[in-house]
Amino acid sequence: MDGVRSSTASLARACSRHAGRTLAVWGLVLVGSIAALVLVLTGFSSEAAVTNNPESERAEDRVLAAFPADPEREVSDLIVVRSSGLTVDDDEFRVFVEGLVRESRETGVVSNAQTYVDVDDPSLVSANRNATLIPVNISDVDDAGDVIDVVQRADADPEFAVTITGDTTLDFDFNELSARDLEEGELKFGLPAALLILLLVFGTVVAGLVPLLMAIVAIVTALGLVALLTQLFELSIFTTNMLTGMGLALGIDYALFVISRYREERGRGRAPDDAIIASGATASRAVLFSGSAFVIAMFGLLIVPSTIFRSLAAGAILVGITSLAVALTLLPALLGLLKDRVDAGRLPIVGRRSIERANPEGRIWGAIIDRVLRRPAVSLAISTAALVAIALPAFGLNIGTAGVSTLPDDLAAKQGYVALQSDFADQTVNPVHVVVANNSGAVSTALEQLGGELGADARFGSGEILEGSGGVADLVVPVRGDPTGEEAIAAVRDLREQVVPATFEGTDADPLVGGSTSETIDYLDNVTNPAPLVFAFVLGLSFVLLTVAFRSIVIAITAIMLNLLSVGAAYGLLVLVFQNGVGADLLGFQTVDMIEAWVPLFLFSVLFGLSMDYQVFLLSRIRERYDQ
Repeated sequence: MDGVRSSTASLARACSRHAGRTLAVWGLVLVGSIAALVLVLTGFSSEAAVTNNPESERAEDRVLAAFPADPEREVSDLIVVRSSGLTVDDDEFRVFVEGLVRESRETGVVSNAQTYVDVDDPSLVSANRNATLIPVNISDVDDAGDVIDVVQRADADPEFAVTITGDTTLDFDFNELSARDLEEGELKFGLPAALLILLLVFGTVVAGLVPLLMAIVAIVTALGLVALLTQLFELSIFTTNMLTGMGLALGIDYALFVISRYREERGRGRAPDDAIIASGATASRAVLFSGSAFVIAMFGLLIVPSTIFRSLAAGAILVGITSLAVALTLLPALLGLLKDRVDAGRLPIVGRRSIERANPEGRIWGAIIDRVLRRPAVSLAISTAALVAIALPAFGLNIGTAGVSTLPDDLAAKQGYVALQSDFADQTVNPVHVVVANNSGAVSTALEQLGGELGADARFGSGEILEGSGGVADLVVPVRGDPTGEEAIAAVRDLREQVVPATFEGTDADPLVGGSTSETIDYLDNVTNPAPLVFAFVLGLSFVLLTVAFRSIVIAITAIMLNLLSVGAAYGLLVLVFQNGVGADLLGFQTVDMIEAWVPLFLFSVLFGLSMDYQVFLLSRIRERYDQ
């Protein structure tokens, strides 16, 4: 440990004494990161694919091989046109639909727009004939906004209600929602709240701004690295949200810890350069261990065979590394330039006490700890009981995945979905595909029998059998409701595990069930089944790291148990607020019936990594005082 202490102290000394060079290097890094964001960022995906070749993926491969893609026949979205006073037989209705299709085509991103005027398809007209369905194919997610604008302008007509929903519209809305959450969460709330807390903690403007600046540098650098990764891998749209949140937490924490120690050393009479070196030997050492614990916890997520987990893990690992690099190099250089000017801009009241007179440990916290240590058993019992009580709602955790029905009501895809369920409940752009490789004899009979059974099943709609090349047949059956909703998932899971095997028993069909809902089932299984392995990986490596850092098995076990208790409490609050709606309106959150499947496992790794930060910070200072 002495080697680690001396290495972090030497690094702090070198960066502070060559502050100009260090800042110049980081300036080049920032310029390169911004250039990467502008020039090479290829965009993000809202899809959550799995990487272990599940049944849905094998079914999709079989369909693509037997039915070559035809852009002129593909359908990605559905436009619903409804009138309360007109029917599809009225000329005014027909003229309106033709104008809507013409304007949609003029955007240049819509193909294969079919209407009841062009084709004789009864499924495009509602039973009461006052609504029609327009299947369209939108070529690119980024261009879906142009079509949504056309639909919303048409919806302004008081005689008609026009909505759109489907895969491309849904992906576009998810992207918009992610950007909105980033703006309203991290940018509108996270940054101002962090700045306010820092100003109250330090009492000076400069000291309060430096940690925020360090976090921003770490975030921008990590985003630049993410931009480079998009050249090699497809990353989730949620990567930026997670990276920004983790970057603020880590960057501010590390800078706060180092600056506080620097000010404390100056208050003890050390010269500025010596104070920086002392901070490097103590606070920077703790930062190195805590940052390593966080990165290790994030590596556990790479075990999960899901693109969204690997995207989130990649973003978290990169921002963890950049936050460490900033705290260990850029921050000492900045302190070397600022020296005592880090306390410039002293605030009234909270900043009136000088560094020399201030108690670095704080009177309030000292009083709290004093009372805790007087009755440690009672304090332990009360705090543990409170955390356990908060954790109890976690047993009601309902896991699922976000779909069109969980979107806010003001988004286009949600409005279109509601209209579709009202007038065309049997129609969807995400049907179930039962694909067989040998469509002859008994297999063909079984497939027809299955189609009849599903047509009579209230959970599905009337299906159609398509003949492809190589003897492949595809039974295409709509599933009712949200394709990623609980009812659809339960129906398709039953189809995969019970109905299809029983129907094709004794044949050589090798049936595969594909489609969007089948993909969701594979995704859910792949992000929940590896949980024990991820827990073992994170807990095991954390135990080793803590044992090495503090040379005590008891300390390592105690820290892990406390972290698990805090994670359980976080799960309980997650269920209380987001699933049960306790305080959701007050906080401006949307209540949902289930928690996104990737959240619990990801939350475990993130919380374990972050709470380990605080364990290391506290224990390293306790160990330092003990050694003294």
